[in-house]
Amino acid sequence: MGRTAGKKVSCHAIQRHSPGWRHCRVLVVAMLCTTCALLFASEARAQCTARNVLQNQLRLKKGPSVDRPQILIKSAVDVPVWKTITIGTFANFFALSNALDAAGCGIGNSAGEILARPIFTLRDTKTDIELFTVSAAELGFQTDTALLADIYARAKQLGFGLAAAEVGPQLRLQYFDQPIGEFLIVGMEPIRTWKGAPVILNVANGGAGLILIGQDGGADTQISVASRFVFMRTNEAAPAEAPEAVALVGR
Repeated sequence: MGRTAGKKVSCHAIQRHSPGWRHCRVLVVAMLCTTCALLFASEARAQCTARNVLQNQLRLKKGPSVDRPQILIKSAVDVPVWKTITIGTFANFFALSNALDAAGCGIGNSAGEILARPIFTLRDTKTDIELFTVSAAELGFQTDTALLADIYARAKQLGFGLAAAEVGPQLRLQYFDQPIGEFLIVGMEPIRTWKGAPVILNVANGGAGLILIGQDGGADTQISVASRFVFMRTNEAAPAEAPEAVALVGR
């Protein structure tokens, strides 16, 4: 009886460790992993869709973006930090692209093209950076539009600095409560497409969901002075001299 029971136990043990059982166990684990991945992607995707963006706006009691008073900036040191984000969180472009896709963030054609260019690089260590938003009008431009090169020159003169290209997609992933109707131009060096067109990034919420798009980044591109830029701040931030400021705003 004892031997028979022993044989049954032995036979049961053999069945439990058979190749068929191992295959089923691997299949079950794979199915569970896939289910978890789908649930995570579904939850992340909800953060960028138009419906859930609107729900988020209502939950936070945020209305559409409205025109704000244009206050003349005399120095970058007088401007408060708008937002702090973390860069250097992705090992390569593919990981970054997958994160944007999982979050459901729309990527424009030119934006997607420059993100895939070899010149687009990612920081290899996690770093927190402070961002500042200003309009061209707040920088002192009084005409309807201004050249992108002049806007950059004036921003640098006041102590702002251009951001790394990585800031564009990272800000998109870390700014899910962006008001509807807000378009933020990333102050950055343009990256050329495969055809040679200079492109800079724009983090936007046009009402149909959260998106990252590209726009003309040529030095002679005319930009509305109401447009808002995202800059960093340099250590040399200081007030600009009045004669130089007058020379710029009159262009």
